[in-house]
Parts: sequence; C-alpha cells; structure tokens
Amino acid sequence: MNEASTILLIGYGNPGRLDDGLGPALADAIEAKRIPGVTVDSNYQLSVEDADAIARHNIVLFVDADVQGREPFWFGRVEPKKEVSFSSHSISPEALMDMANNLLEGETRGYILGIRGYEFNEFGERLSAKASANLAAAVQFVEKAIAEKEFDQYTSVYKNA
Repeated sequence: MNEASTILLIGYGNPGRLDDGLGPALADAIEAKRIPGVTVDSNYQLSVEDADAIARHNIVLFVDADVQGREPFWFGRVEPKKEVSFSSHSISPEALMDMANNLLEGETRGYILGIRGYEFNEFGERLSAKASANLAAAVQFVEKAIAEKEFDQYTSVYKNA
C-alpha cells in the first residue's frame, strides 16, 4: 500500500445489545485518533449504500462482534462475491465488495476483523469486561496495521479457526 492510499473502516453492530456494539466501539476509538487517510463509519448493519463509499477507498476494513470467534479477535481478507438477496436491509461484506469493485469500478481491497464478544442476549449499552479487553487488543492491532500501511501480512496469522 502506498502513502496515498485511503482506508475506510466500517464498524457495525447494535450498541444497545451489549457486546454486539464491539464494531461501533472500535470505530469510535479509531475515529477519536483522527488518523490521516482513514475514514470511519459506523452503523447497526451494512447496507447497499456502503458500496459507494467502499469504491472510493483503496482499502475497507469491516469490523463486527463475533459470537464464537477466536479470542481476542480474528482478521481475514474479504473477497468479492455476487449474492442474490430479497432484502436491501442487510448485506454481506463479500457482496458489498462485489458491488464496489464490479458495479462501481472500485479497486478496493477488503478485510474483516471479528472481535470476540460474550454477552448478546440482553439489552444494555455496555460491553462485558472480557469484550472490553478484546476491544483494546483490536484497537492496538488496527492502529499498528494502519501505521505500517499493511494488512495482508496479518491475514494468515489471525484466521478465525
């Protein structure tokens, strides 16, 4: 990745459902750092409208809570994949990558960060203690990857296995 590259970080999930708010919490933490070349977005879920923003960046990093993933988090590459769906309210990172790169002529590389969460079945705007610790580790990881201008080197290290 060169110095002129731009990064879009999309944190998604429902902060009102405890650890499901990990994606938006990471987005808030990175946005507060005001890192040049990094655009941050946050929402309850991904939508087709995100494809336009993705196409305008070199890299997109999708961030979400994970119910059963590796602790403290896992990281991987997102490959574009055409999907047929009857809803425009929820869409996968793979389908968004396909729309951004094939319909909107973007040349964006995609990555996903799944942060391990533990409490999802109740309502409340807080993170569990274990999820908060995982969030802190994920924030450090994202800062390092952005500073190094490199993401591919981590995709084999932090697989969700």
